[in-house]
Amino acid sequence: MAETGINRSNVVTPTRKRSGSDENWDRDDLVVAKKQMKPLTLRPDQIQDPASALANARHEFGEHGGVNMSIEASATFTVMEPETMRRMFSGELGPDRDFFIYSRHFNPTVLNLSRQMAALEGTEAAYCTASGMSAISSVLLQLCSSGGHVVASRTLYGGTYALLSHFMPRACNITTSFVDIRDHLAVKEAIVEGRTKVLYFESISNPALKVANVPELCRIAHDKGVTVVVDNTFAPMVMSPGRLGADVVVHSISKFISGGADIIAGAVCGPASLVNSMMDLQQGALMLLGPTMNPKVAFELSERLPHLGLRIKEHCHRALTYATRMKKLGFKVIYPGLDDHPDHSTLKSLANKDYGFGGILCVDMETEERANRFMNLLQNYTQFGFMAVSLGYYETLMSISGSSTSSEMNAQEKALAGISPGLVRMSIGYSGTLEQKWSQLEKALSRMQDTNLFQKH
Repeated sequence: MAETGINRSNVVTPTRKRSGSDENWDRDDLVVAKKQMKPLTLRPDQIQDPASALANARHEFGEHGGVNMSIEASATFTVMEPETMRRMFSGELGPDRDFFIYSRHFNPTVLNLSRQMAALEGTEAAYCTASGMSAISSVLLQLCSSGGHVVASRTLYGGTYALLSHFMPRACNITTSFVDIRDHLAVKEAIVEGRTKVLYFESISNPALKVANVPELCRIAHDKGVTVVVDNTFAPMVMSPGRLGADVVVHSISKFISGGADIIAGAVCGPASLVNSMMDLQQGALMLLGPTMNPKVAFELSERLPHLGLRIKEHCHRALTYATRMKKLGFKVIYPGLDDHPDHSTLKSLANKDYGFGGILCVDMETEERANRFMNLLQNYTQFGFMAVSLGYYETLMSISGSSTSSEMNAQEKALAGISPGLVRMSIGYSGTLEQKWSQLEKALSRMQDTNLFQKH
């Protein structure tokens, strides 16, 4: 199938139904297109700012002039002429010219969210999916064939780790070498020229909060012809891997981008050629595996993206404040915004200005029993947050990673990844005032009876 669906054009295509014949465009169609044309023109100082890029992305208006776009809830789409359908299936006519076939392929509402995600990450194109894991698995299956090889970070979300270590070797004959992503020599040595297809890592790792030096890792991979795929779920706005050299950026939109803990969604951001190949009728992973996003979900998410920057700044500001104060109290705090974090200078050099160092912090309580007691007090005694997995919610969410989101790893794998039995991952929310929530945290600390928690680290 020819490349049809996504390009960098910011022209808002006409909403009225057209025939497949260019001669049947009337003057009103052309006038509408010209009036709504808005080229992407960024000043040099805006290039690295994802909020500026989002603001410059095309704005889709509603069918009847509403400031918000209409929801195209149709599964299938009509044509005006019989010949048009053949031309659409051959790839001659596509969404870039406002021709749609079926919503598992392209849907106007989902396509609009995809444009916003591409703007956010600074990539040529994007496609939104039903979940973060569907985005990750589809990209890997598109880039790798049977007998292929992946080099991946040792510290990954448990589901991704299981996909790479168990499912793909069994089902696809695709193997993975796991390495410390901060050991660049190990990364280089793990790449098998001619066989390794992908270098995969998280910009800020889940849950150990290790920061990847994206430009250097991209240089290593590209020198050997390897595609770089980065999961940026922990750091939207904070980091822009696509602008730092990564070929593909994936997201679990369910987290910070959604912000409401009410939606499951994902995204693949990358070159138009890749996105279109993933939608190919015969070879496309997205097309054939079918992780389709509901257009009603896409509409809701598109309404949340404009204030993502404001939310991220507050998540990060509070995370840094709490991490700093907890460290002073003697806790073993892991947060890349702290000067003593081994990757602090790396993140500081790569982060987009003014967004902070991430909204996640970890507290190592060393044992699961202490960690459980700590979380129980924070939720049930002081109402500081909730014991729940996931992240990016407006309330603070807390979980013990080793026995929850990283439970797919065995004890040795967890130790190598830096995940202790008592590691509490905290996604810092922004509900209430900062001092109000801090007082709740302090109240929980006063109830802790184990003095070992207060030993200086």
